[in-house]
Amino acid sequence: MITSEKMNEENTYESFPVEILGMKDLTSDTRYFKVKWLSKENKFTFKPGQFVLFSIPGVGEATFSLSSPPTRTDFIEFGMRRVGTFTEAFFKLKEGDIFHMRGPYGNGFDMKSLKGRDLIIVAGGLGAVPLRSVLLYAEDRREQFNQVFFLNGARSPGDMLFREDFMAMAQRGILDTKLAVDEDDTGEWPYEVGFVTTLIPKLKGKINPEITTALICGPPVMYKYVIQELLKIDVPKHQILMTLERRMKCGQGHCGHCAIGSRYTCLDGPVFTYYDVQHEKELI
Repeated sequence: MITSEKMNEENTYESFPVEILGMKDLTSDTRYFKVKWLSKENKFTFKPGQFVLFSIPGVGEATFSLSSPPTRTDFIEFGMRRVGTFTEAFFKLKEGDIFHMRGPYGNGFDMKSLKGRDLIIVAGGLGAVPLRSVLLYAEDRREQFNQVFFLNGARSPGDMLFREDFMAMAQRGILDTKLAVDEDDTGEWPYEVGFVTTLIPKLKGKINPEITTALICGPPVMYKYVIQELLKIDVPKHQILMTLERRMKCGQGHCGHCAIGSRYTCLDGPVFTYYDVQHEKELI
């Protein structure tokens, strides 16, 4: 098995064929994919929050976050939104089709360093894609963490990615899962109605700020208000982590598209602390 360190140091450009095992639509423009390696020798380990690069001959390549955890090694899962030429071509692929993948890239979330801590995981919209890897890791290794809270927000029930997965997660009760929608247009939503930020004040008194780490991913506008609420319940700035995977391009710091000040998001990130962001305001 190829480790992420070996991949990044020795095989930065080498891609491997993978086969599509299954797919399903999560929303009208976002699709879930499940793939497997064609060769066991090409498997690699990764951290939640890292990303990979997919390529289709004659079409191009693009970076995407992984949605499955490294604790489940027989396949890889991810979500993709149809937004351009590459994703349009990718959505035409079928079960059994083969494409190429390389990586993993980026720093990811260091889950080993979070052992014994309270975790607050906050997702909004497409941010559920990379954070699903963290959530499933926390479920699979539940004994390694103290309290784990998952707060997920979407515009409406139909817009919530992995909605059935997260509703089942709430039923399992392994993680303290709270789901919210800005507006219930069905009249049947069984969970919270309101912005995901309204869920954070309810954690005051339940967590120990000294041992709490918050992990965030969502649209840029979300970060400001989520961080404000986390600071109000005394989560320290350096213990607020956010992933900026939407900035990823080549994954190796060569193209320069993810450069912010002196940093390359794909090399120094995509996971940054709020303290980092305060000193590089263009990050979000």
